[in-house]
Amino acid sequence: MAIDFIDHRPNDLIGLVIFSGESFTQCPLTSDHAVLKNLMSKIESGMLTDGTAIGEGLATAVNRLKDAKTKSKVIILLTDGVNNAGAIAPLTAGEIAKTFGIRVYTIGVGTVGMAPYPFKTVFGIQYQNVPVQIDEEICKQISDATDGKYFRATNNKTLKEIYSEIDKLEKTKVEVTEFRRHSEEYFNYALAAGIFFALELLLKYTWLRKLT
Repeated sequence: MAIDFIDHRPNDLIGLVIFSGESFTQCPLTSDHAVLKNLMSKIESGMLTDGTAIGEGLATAVNRLKDAKTKSKVIILLTDGVNNAGAIAPLTAGEIAKTFGIRVYTIGVGTVGMAPYPFKTVFGIQYQNVPVQIDEEICKQISDATDGKYFRATNNKTLKEIYSEIDKLEKTKVEVTEFRRHSEEYFNYALAAGIFFALELLLKYTWLRKLT
């Protein structure tokens, strides 16, 4: 769903921050969406320390976005848990985002009730049902403070609708400068044609002339 959202924003600078018990910039801001989507496809559960550091994830995203020279700065914060790790409180990170004029849309992902969660065991990754707990109140406060909006996605359909709504809300005109590198390929052909022409003249007024 996120990749589909990226495809609908071809001229945007987009980056990717992942977080669990800690946060990490998977891809800095870029207009090369092929690279972005490739790095997104490499995300796996267990890449980072276990936990949910919402504040750390949001602060990392703010740090990447704060100096961008764009009219609109937006963070889409996707979480499926309750903040239980990290040195930065979620609301503090939200206030930092507000200071830099960054709008934050928060999305709580997960069904209501129980859901399968991957656990590492000696037999590999195994799934166990765990209760779904999302910091909805915190997410709402972050979005409200930054003029964003909170959404709850309980399945793929609603998540797709949420991304579509955010796409409609965040429309702005941008100027894109494209650079193209041209290489001239005619020189070799022109050189060959010139040699044949010179040879024709030489033969016409020397050897072929004597034969006639």
